[in-house]
Amino acid sequence: MRRPGGWWRLKSTPEKVETYTRWTFHFFGVSEIVGIRLATYRQTDPRLATVLSLMVVVHAVVCMATASRALDWTLGHRPQPLRQLWLLGAVTAVLAIVAVGIAEHGPAGENVEGMALSVFVGLQGFGVGVIALGVHNDRRRVIRLVSGFAAGAGVVSFAVGMPWLAALIIACVVLLAGAFLAFTAMLSVWLLNVVFTLDEAKETRARLAVAEERLRFGRDLHDVMGRNLAVIALKSEPAVQLARRGRPEAVEQMIEAQRIAQESQREVRDVVRGYREAALEVELAGARGVLSAAGIVAKVTDETEGLPSAVQSALGWVVREATTNVLRHGDAKKVAVTVLMSQGRVVLTVENDGVTQWRGSSADADAPAGTGGSGLAGLRERLAAVGGTLEAGTVGKGVFRLTAEVPLPSVGAGTALRVAS
Repeated sequence: MRRPGGWWRLKSTPEKVETYTRWTFHFFGVSEIVGIRLATYRQTDPRLATVLSLMVVVHAVVCMATASRALDWTLGHRPQPLRQLWLLGAVTAVLAIVAVGIAEHGPAGENVEGMALSVFVGLQGFGVGVIALGVHNDRRRVIRLVSGFAAGAGVVSFAVGMPWLAALIIACVVLLAGAFLAFTAMLSVWLLNVVFTLDEAKETRARLAVAEERLRFGRDLHDVMGRNLAVIALKSEPAVQLARRGRPEAVEQMIEAQRIAQESQREVRDVVRGYREAALEVELAGARGVLSAAGIVAKVTDETEGLPSAVQSALGWVVREATTNVLRHGDAKKVAVTVLMSQGRVVLTVENDGVTQWRGSSADADAPAGTGGSGLAGLRERLAAVGGTLEAGTVGKGVFRLTAEVPLPSVGAGTALRVAS
């Protein structure tokens, strides 16, 4: 059973910011309903307060629906909601005119005019803020929008019978309220875009690190194969000519070409082995570079002398997989890797915060043995080949720990190596 709040912890940082921003704009609508509606019931006749409250509720619902569509457009999930923006503008204008009409020509009573004008200003302020969310990519349009609503408020107020000074004051109030809410909407969208951009940059850095390793492998393979294939081609040409003439020297040339081909095969195996077998000290150095590139400060000490190559390879895969999952599936600020050799065993512990859940980078954790995956099942298979074991799980709030143990009968006890960030 999922614990309360688990859905929030499973979200990435950009998703959390998106959810926070979305509910912030929904809260604008709730604030509009609660603030204006409660004030009308406290200070005016219940029947008139009900009319004003219904106007506010209708406007707030349209605002929340439009804000949701506008945020979807900002994130690229759907096209710009032009129809919804025009609808919100029309609803805001109509309800605002009704409110100012009630203020000037409605029933007489205490605070009737003041509350109707409050509804008049509030509707336009919230409406302008949400409409600005849907056109935030054009600053001039936002400025024209805020100025237009302010000017319209002044003109309508003067047209229904208000003195010109009062109409001017209302226009200034609408201008300030609309500008504030429009600026708030634009700032929220800007922050949301910045978070998503930083998250994309983090993934790009990780992909670049992988691409750099692939380029290194390609260069090494080209250096080996290019040189040796050129020599084989040169040796084969005179062998062909000598064979056509029936000369016995052709056999010597072919033997030499065969020797070079076998040497090339051995060198290629060495290159591939160095690429496929993850040496522990190499993986620790690589983890430091990748984590630093991703904005995670890492201090790595790769004192791994004395470990057998098979053990280094198995533990190197653990470091590689743990680093990959930290980058792809968590929001870590601290990562600690500890290699402890004691009592004839080497224990590798990888612990990081900011984790949501473990996922294998290229294979499911429950993949069957023998598939060669790099999830938990793949790591257990590699460690089992050297008699090792693997344990993984959360040890605290947002903290994940992975522990690998490998027997070392020939390694002296008491040596401790520590890598910490």
